[in-house]
Amino acid sequence: MPDTPASAPGDLVELGRIVSAYGVRGWVKVQPHSSQAEVLLQAAQWWLKAPVSPLGEAGAFSRPLAAAVLAARPQGASVVAQLDLAPDRDAAEALKGHTVWAPRFAFPPAQDDEYYWVDLIGCRLYGLADNGDKALIGEVVEVSDNGAHAVLHVARAREDAQGGLVLLRNQKGRTIDVLVPFVQAHVPVVDIAGKRLESDWPVEF
Repeated sequence: MPDTPASAPGDLVELGRIVSAYGVRGWVKVQPHSSQAEVLLQAAQWWLKAPVSPLGEAGAFSRPLAAAVLAARPQGASVVAQLDLAPDRDAAEALKGHTVWAPRFAFPPAQDDEYYWVDLIGCRLYGLADNGDKALIGEVVEVSDNGAHAVLHVARAREDAQGGLVLLRNQKGRTIDVLVPFVQAHVPVVDIAGKRLESDWPVEF
């Protein structure tokens, strides 16, 4: 992640990407990351980060740009918005490829039994050992959507004597990942504050 100016919040979360201009009045079209459209629609300000070239060089706006959201609405699976940075279509076209971010504190409260994916990342997932006891499977490093439900990408790990995590690796030195469906039937206990998830998933699956 590029360095951010002092005025940029330190808890920015990526919500989507500007894919094109929309219309002739300077609106932009955003493809939201799954389950993040509501935040895009309610945030009064977005932070935009320029795409990175194949050589790893950021564009003209290598630092986040604050963009006031003048209007936003859903458009099919996308979100279209009017930003103060884009007074016309040419300016909107120049923002194509920028990622859209918002600070975590700006997210509206989640509904009961609903969770923002960003809050699941970093949680420890516990499952069932062979003896039926709860045991650590690992740490959630990513969340994706398979079309039917969310899926937790869990890096296998063990706890050390101090309670820290030691990632488990295969013979090639790569982390060992486990995919676990994030549905209430398999993950009935979600403690976001404690960064702990409890499941019925076999530890050695």
